[in-house]
Amino acid sequence: MKAMLLAAGRGERMRPITDSLPKPLVRVGGKPLIAWHLAALARAGIREVVINLSWLGDQVPATLGDGRDYGVSITYSDEGPVPLETGGGIFKAVPLLGPGPFLVVNADIWTDVDFANLELEDAAHAHLVLIPNPPHHPRGDFGLEGGRVVSRESDRFTYSGVGVYRPEFFGGCTAERFPLLPLLNRAIAAGLVRGHVHRGEWCDVGTTERLASLDARVRAVQ
Repeated sequence: MKAMLLAAGRGERMRPITDSLPKPLVRVGGKPLIAWHLAALARAGIREVVINLSWLGDQVPATLGDGRDYGVSITYSDEGPVPLETGGGIFKAVPLLGPGPFLVVNADIWTDVDFANLELEDAAHAHLVLIPNPPHHPRGDFGLEGGRVVSRESDRFTYSGVGVYRPEFFGGCTAERFPLLPLLNRAIAAGLVRGHVHRGEWCDVGTTERLASLDARVRAVQ
């Protein structure tokens, strides 16, 4: 299975840090956040990785190179100066990821999800890793019933930013900017999305305060 790390976003909530540094390159425990993901992918036996680029995108390959220092092989998907949003960015990279299921991970999270244990059921187009709702997202995103992800207004979990997808999930899409959520809602309505709840480490490194807290926590156990 190949993997995609989503690294094209602007990181507005982390300004001024991200005025001069793309968010995946902010440092946690002394090394770029995205490097922790590359190490986890290599441990899981996932060697082929696609990283999408946009905001200050030239800094990412300048830092990571071809991936050999991290035990992986990196291909870059350059979206130009305007990022294609999550859905459009993944869709653009599908030719680099297919034809089978592939893993997608938001590069701006921190987690101990074991990527080696993730798989996609035969009848599903996507499998989402969900987490208990964090304080900054108390209402959650989706429900879970017997391993099937469902849409409902209560008793929901938060999408962790980690999921496995088939190329068929993006059927009918065209090359343009678009979010992932409408496609998820479409597949959920068709009963094609599975999931499970991860109750281990997870942090959305989305603000300078959460970055500082995570960095201190990681350094304390190094």
